[in-house]
Amino acid sequence: MGAGKSSVARRLAERGAWVIDADALARRATEDPEVLARIAAEVGPDLVVDGRLDRAATARRVFDDPDARRRLEAIVHPWVRRAMAAAEAAAMAAAKPPPLIVHDIPLLFENGLDAGMDATVVVDAPFAVRAARLAARSGLDEAAVRARDAAQLDPAVKARRATFVIDNGGDEAALDAAVAKLWPRLLAAAGARP
Repeated sequence: MGAGKSSVARRLAERGAWVIDADALARRATEDPEVLARIAAEVGPDLVVDGRLDRAATARRVFDDPDARRRLEAIVHPWVRRAMAAAEAAAMAAAKPPPLIVHDIPLLFENGLDAGMDATVVVDAPFAVRAARLAARSGLDEAAVRARDAAQLDPAVKARRATFVIDNGGDEAALDAAVAKLWPRLLAAAGARP
């Protein structure tokens, strides 16, 4: 969280990649009445208020209760996987398929989704930088960031498992340069032409 994976995905989209955003799909999943009914029944009826997911209450619940997080993921993740597969099929069926499909997935390694990828990219930044970004963006304090970090694989483990690592601890110009260097390497990994 806060490392800048979506910033990298956005820059790849500017270069012609088709980006499939798992976070956006997860938000759509929680607008599905069937998904909401299951969340209310299996995670907590207080999390669904007036037919909408109370995201703040859900975040508190799942980051304080690993079992609740697993139940929520068991409901939402299959929906997201189906939507990702449909989006990828749509990209490939387009009149002009993109040179690259990028899956922007926060829990890629945690959910074993890396197995089907041509390459994986981890975007990392020092904890202090990530915490400052999350405080500015979402109002999270350091304790909340640490709790959410604890629910994910250690960034060093992710970096060892990744094909490529982007250090996003610097400024926008440094990130632009890193993405410019990454783009042809991703195309090569996917067997596409620059």
